[in-house]
Amino acid sequence: SLLSGRISTLKDETGAIFIDRDPSLFTTILNFLRTKELHPRSINVHMLMHEAEFYGITPLVRKLQLCDELDRSSCGNVLFNGYLPPPVYPAKRRNRHSVAGSQFMAGRVVPVERAPVRRSNTMPPNLGNSGMLGRMGGEERTSAGPSSDPGMVRIICGHHNWIAVAYAQFVVCYRVKESTGWQQVFTSPRLDWMIDRVALNAKVMGGSLGDNDKMVAVASVTEIILWSICPDGNGNEIGVFSLNVPAEALFFVGNQLIATSHTGKVGVWNAVTKHWQNQDVVPISSYDTAGSFLILGCNNGSIYYIDVQKFPLRMKDNDLLVTELYRDPTEDAITALSVYLTPKTSDSGNWIEIAYGTSSGTVRVIVQHPETVGSGPQLFQTFSVHRSPVTKIMLSEKHLISVCADNNHVRTWTVTRFRGMISTQPGSTPLTSFKILSLDDVDGHGGCSAGTEIGEKLSQSQSSKL
Repeated sequence: SLLSGRISTLKDETGAIFIDRDPSLFTTILNFLRTKELHPRSINVHMLMHEAEFYGITPLVRKLQLCDELDRSSCGNVLFNGYLPPPVYPAKRRNRHSVAGSQFMAGRVVPVERAPVRRSNTMPPNLGNSGMLGRMGGEERTSAGPSSDPGMVRIICGHHNWIAVAYAQFVVCYRVKESTGWQQVFTSPRLDWMIDRVALNAKVMGGSLGDNDKMVAVASVTEIILWSICPDGNGNEIGVFSLNVPAEALFFVGNQLIATSHTGKVGVWNAVTKHWQNQDVVPISSYDTAGSFLILGCNNGSIYYIDVQKFPLRMKDNDLLVTELYRDPTEDAITALSVYLTPKTSDSGNWIEIAYGTSSGTVRVIVQHPETVGSGPQLFQTFSVHRSPVTKIMLSEKHLISVCADNNHVRTWTVTRFRGMISTQPGSTPLTSFKILSLDDVDGHGGCSAGTEIGEKLSQSQSSKL
């Protein structure tokens, strides 16, 4: 544009075009235009990128953006928040009813060593064997089995401004504040068995436990331990419970701790009665939560719900009140569930939308509106797009996403809404179809497998073919 005269220019007495920019940076730009080569280590990437944008040289801008990312964390620059160093290895659990968010040593509580959080845009340091976990002896390392590296992070779960990090035999809780960043708050004692599941409850509005509503629970096979965490970081062991079968899911609904097994076992710890109760139901193939409701998808084709907040019991045998919500027309097993509470959902939960997948690959959406409360949820839409069992599903405000067992085949749709409610005009529109190839489990335990959990970002990555 300069040479053609489309852009007005200044020329000196020899006819050379005068550009009022840094000549030292222009040397690199001119060499790039000649050879298409770039040597980023010898230049100031940010200043050169500014010049390249001024000249409108898009290929150079893209190369410089890549060079800029090389000097940042592989976790990403904007998203990188902090580095949590390995915690102090805790003492072994000794007393069933009194443990601390500290180390329990010889009958006295030693305050937790508050680990600082490193904030940086560079890669986290390779600590090697510098931490407490790295300095452990061989006897401690092998106490829980050959695959139980005590320094390996096995599971991470989050709730509000807390995260719980499970190592092989203990769990650590961190809390983030805008003023101080991440701080280590609670460390459980070292357990005798490997942790398979973790659940965290950081805040329940109006809960009956008051300031002690922070709770963390871990499970290994059939056993479950629950702690409450005080504001000062100290913890109290609420109890040790057994589901009598391996716990395959562990989570909170409000202040109630829930454990489930595909065999048809549901265990509930009630925060009001301080009572643990096991309940036999139909074999479970999926679940989700909505408010105070636990929604169960079962292999008989039915969806059941339990209001665990009210904890209703049948008077004759003191069992949980398990109510059938919907039965699939073909009675295929309900292998995936996702509940979306619309803005019009009231405390009674009479406005609800549920997307579910079946063992035959069918995806259905059912809705319950105030007009249909008497007759239960109504079938809204059916998608026959999978030929393998649906393993995951998510219904959100704008998207419906399903994943089936055929190499994590993903199908996505956009969802049309009118005044917050799902609408048939123009209805759900197919968006993408792709597969996600995941790695094998690291050691076969929960939390170590390659992640294929559904999030809203998945539906936005339309151009990614993985």
